[in-house]
Amino acid sequence: MRLQPIASTPADSRSAEITDSEAGALVRTTVNLFSAWKLTDAQATTLLGGLSARTWSRWKEGNAGRVDRDLKMRMAHLMGIHKGVRYLFKDVARGYEWIKAPNAAFGGKSALDIMLQGELSDLAVMREWLDAERSAW
Repeated sequence: MRLQPIASTPADSRSAEITDSEAGALVRTTVNLFSAWKLTDAQATTLLGGLSARTWSRWKEGNAGRVDRDLKMRMAHLMGIHKGVRYLFKDVARGYEWIKAPNAAFGGKSALDIMLQGELSDLAVMREWLDAERSAW
C-alpha cells in the first residue's frame, strides 16, 4: 500500500479570533466568575489589565461595549484557568477557595497573588500550570 499525499487546508487567520459576540459572552462570564471568586473591584480590574473602574462597573451592569484584543486574550486565559480549576476540584466551592489559598507550589502565594501581578503572561503561566497539573494524571 502506498501512502497518498493529503491536500493541505489553507489557514484561516480569522478562525482563532474571538468575535465581538464571543467577547460579549466572555464579559458576562468573567463578571460571574469574579463574583464566584469573591474578588474586589480592584482585583478584578487588575486581572483585566488595568481596566477602568467605570468600564468594570458598566460590565457588571451588562454593558460590555468594545473589547480589545488584549482583554479578549485575558478573559480567554481566565476561562482556561477556571476550566483547569474545575477539573482539579470536583467540589466547586473548594476550587473557588483554592484560588485565594496559599500554595507551596507558588512559594506560599496563592494563584490569585500570581495572577494579580498584572501581566497577561501571569495569566498564561497560571493556565499552563493548571494544564500541566491536569495532564500529569
